[in-house]
Amino acid sequence: MQEADSSSTLARSQAARRRRVIDAALMLAARGGFDNVQMRDVAGEADVALGTVYRYFASKERLLLEAMAEQQEDLRGYLISHPAAGDTPAERVINVLGRANISLRKFPDITAAMVRAFGASSEENRDVVVRVSDTMGSIITVAIGTNTMRDQRIARVLVQVWMSSLIGWVGGVDPAERVDDDIAIAAHLLLDPKP
Repeated sequence: MQEADSSSTLARSQAARRRRVIDAALMLAARGGFDNVQMRDVAGEADVALGTVYRYFASKERLLLEAMAEQQEDLRGYLISHPAAGDTPAERVINVLGRANISLRKFPDITAAMVRAFGASSEENRDVVVRVSDTMGSIITVAIGTNTMRDQRIARVLVQVWMSSLIGWVGGVDPAERVDDDIAIAAHLLLDPKP
């Protein structure tokens, strides 16, 4: 019994350290974006050894991608109790991604850091990139209201449009509102009934 208690305590302690590392990275990103997130600074901000940071995250890209994945899981959870508004699939998708965009705009440097990590992803981060894409795809599919193979394909295309538009925004090429416009256009083109 005592061994199970100590295992549980250790797991909680490790989860708390991991959480502190992610929170520290996000605080650093909020103060200067991707370039401000340095693993040594993350360790200092989280009050853990540098080796502890690397035990959980092999790179800052991995760390920021994991933060992005958590953020999307939080969005999925929120949408369970606050479903998308709208009478049509396109309206619901626009509503869901519009809400996500409002949240992302509140913390533009954090958003820029996560999007940059996503754009710089490599083979060793494939699993978390797939998780991020799949989570957003499932969020969009729920907003569509059905889950056919066609809906899943449309959701994948909408995720790609969304990510591409985010890259344009955080890269300074497009205004933030362009993300909403691109999603609205794509959602209507892909989901509205054809005349």
